[in-house]
Amino acid sequence: MQPEMLATFDELTLSDLEGFWNEPRNVREGVFAQLRQRDGLFFSEERGLEIDGEVVIAPGPGFYSLTRHAEVVEASKNPDLFCSGEGSNIGDLPVEMREFFGSMINMDDPRHARLRRIVARGFTPRMVEKLNDAVVAKAKSVVDEVAGKGSIDFVTEVAAKLPLALICDLMGIPESKYDLVFDMTNIILSNGDPEFIPEGANPIEAYLTAGGALAELMHTMAAERRANPTDDLTSALITAELDGEMLTDDELASFFVLLCAAGNETTRNATSHGLRLLTENPDQRALLMEDFEGRITDAVEVIVRLSSPVIHFRRTVTQEGVQLGDHTFKQGDKVVLWYGSANRDESVFDRPHEMDITRDCSAQVGFGGPGPHFCLGAHFARRQLATIFRELLHRVPDIQMVGEPDYLRSNFINGIKHMTAEFTPVN
Repeated sequence: MQPEMLATFDELTLSDLEGFWNEPRNVREGVFAQLRQRDGLFFSEERGLEIDGEVVIAPGPGFYSLTRHAEVVEASKNPDLFCSGEGSNIGDLPVEMREFFGSMINMDDPRHARLRRIVARGFTPRMVEKLNDAVVAKAKSVVDEVAGKGSIDFVTEVAAKLPLALICDLMGIPESKYDLVFDMTNIILSNGDPEFIPEGANPIEAYLTAGGALAELMHTMAAERRANPTDDLTSALITAELDGEMLTDDELASFFVLLCAAGNETTRNATSHGLRLLTENPDQRALLMEDFEGRITDAVEVIVRLSSPVIHFRRTVTQEGVQLGDHTFKQGDKVVLWYGSANRDESVFDRPHEMDITRDCSAQVGFGGPGPHFCLGAHFARRQLATIFRELLHRVPDIQMVGEPDYLRSNFINGIKHMTAEFTPVN
């Protein structure tokens, strides 16, 4: 898909959910391509949110866009200058809400490092081995369930099933609660999409209700595991210790919300975009199948680069006079790291809008830029993507997207809500 280079934009464009973020993909890519070519950083105004005359989110002071790969990498590597503790979303949320929904994503060191190290303690060698075995078993099970159908909603029946089942099983969540986790996660990451939050409803209230339901589930799980520990991650996390400190129940619940969002939604959408890309690029699909095991690792990196499941994260400048390129920031300035744009930077990726599974995409920032906030589950996500496509393309080799996907209306998650896939049924 080539960008529409005549697409127009102004200071409110990137804040316009109803307009710009509903535009065709080539129009949006055209705006970001033009922003990468500009001298200096582009400043955008922020829109607030008002419902029935009540201000739900006040308009913010505006933000600078980091659209080039080098800018995103530089800000990511310097969290002391570009912090996460003021929030990773563009809009300013209340502190309690920001920390609950973002967990370690919305923290700076030393709190961030402490939480990340405690969580890492839960991933023992035995737990990692169990995870690796579970990925293969669950992927086979997911494909078994659809192989005889011939026509499916690929998102809900395949792409969402694997990460959801893995995360729930990992934490010890019973299968009877899968739908609850799926529905609540959709609301939290909906960005107000009307499919998940009815028009006129207060999205903040919906987010809080959904987050509260997941927190209640995790509090119940923690109490059960303290009384009767098992070999799941919940048991490991409530006993993981670092310098005498352990996770509180609220920290555990917040981490679970993050795990559902970061581990479920992002892998789900990379999988959905992966089938879309393989359908739109049959030559690349044929190339992959010529040597699947030799090419799937690079293919996964290409899929993550082109899908960039997380569209942006925000950082906040911590001191006066911080320099990035030719721009000098003031303390408190907001900067937004547009990962999808950085992953199409012409100075780093040749023919950036094309799928080519033979190219080196190791510089892609689909899992975040380098630094302390690089995705903790990147290896696990890569393994899931490789495994589900191994099962799919060998079991139902002619599977392909049919028609256009139904995209999530969001400037935060590059989501696909529904996508029809068809194939020759097999037993």
